[in-house]
Amino acid sequence: MIVGVPKEIKNNEFRVGLTPEAVHELVAQGHSVVVQTGAGAGIDLTDEQYESAGARLVPSAEAVFEQAEMIVKVKEPQASERALLRPHHTLFTYLHLAPDVPQTKDLLASGATCIAYETVTDSNGALPLLAPMSEVAGRMSIQAGAHCLESSREGRGLLLGGVPGVNAATVVVIGGGVVGFNATQMAVGMGARVTVLDTSISVLRRFDAVFGNRVQTLFSSSKAVADAVSQADLVIGGVLIPGAAAPKLVSRELISRMKPGAAVVDVAIDQGGCFETSTPTTHAEPTFVVDGVVHYCVANMPGAVARTSSYALNNATLPYVLQIANKGAPRALADSAGLLNGLNVVNGVLTCPSVGAAQGIDSITPEQGLALMH
Repeated sequence: MIVGVPKEIKNNEFRVGLTPEAVHELVAQGHSVVVQTGAGAGIDLTDEQYESAGARLVPSAEAVFEQAEMIVKVKEPQASERALLRPHHTLFTYLHLAPDVPQTKDLLASGATCIAYETVTDSNGALPLLAPMSEVAGRMSIQAGAHCLESSREGRGLLLGGVPGVNAATVVVIGGGVVGFNATQMAVGMGARVTVLDTSISVLRRFDAVFGNRVQTLFSSSKAVADAVSQADLVIGGVLIPGAAAPKLVSRELISRMKPGAAVVDVAIDQGGCFETSTPTTHAEPTFVVDGVVHYCVANMPGAVARTSSYALNNATLPYVLQIANKGAPRALADSAGLLNGLNVVNGVLTCPSVGAAQGIDSITPEQGLALMH
């Protein structure tokens, strides 16, 4: 199979779909890899490293799409990239379709087979291709939130961990998944006072077992969320319903009752965000203020630590890339129920019911979509 890697073009996105090490594995198994020149430049991966790994370099995204059968990316294809997709392509990347109607329409119109990292599951129903970026984003959320609390960012002027004789900041983490766990780990390490809310008692027991009395755990009722958020200095939104739009757990009215200069970091923004006041931002302009509360809603947070993120992502995605390349997409999807859960679009049909529900459009199941490929 010919596998293509275009340079990412989203704002301040420096990650790369395949590292040279991943290219080497594909080439060793008999595949061809076409890489756009400069694709890894943002993380100090040179064209020469890609050539040494066996890749062919081409000068443009157009050339990558023209030659490749499978396109491996990091972020969802931008409009100019979507225009290059054809029915023979298999696109393997993060899509986050639920809040993105224009992208959904373009992918449907392309006729391509589109497999989303964020809805691929493992044997336990977990999300193995979302997890590494959730780990990064969870840890980054505390860094970002700490900066947002600085006076120069219109924050409350608080040091997250305080100093002897001065209170530490109060951090509330909504959602005890991968994002929430990693955010909590960082916040506790920095000396903040941390409260975690989740609707799963087993999740809260895990936090209690790991962090003990350094973390307060609360069952996530609407009142508990309201009480905790209204008293917080920093709130991390880390809720996720796989493939679906994020639930709006914090209303505009509740935001208005927060302390002046408090901050919220919406890690769920890729799926539409869990704060009613959230709108996507970029690394170039990461924050805005609503009712005196600083909002950080960058939609590709791990892109800011692109080298760490690229290698962490490749560690997770490469086995799946190899499956698709070795078997072809139809056979790879048929052989792996978890990979099949990643099928979002095929032959102009939406195969992710949660996206269909979010956008109010018709959809079929991935299993039904697979039948269209034979």
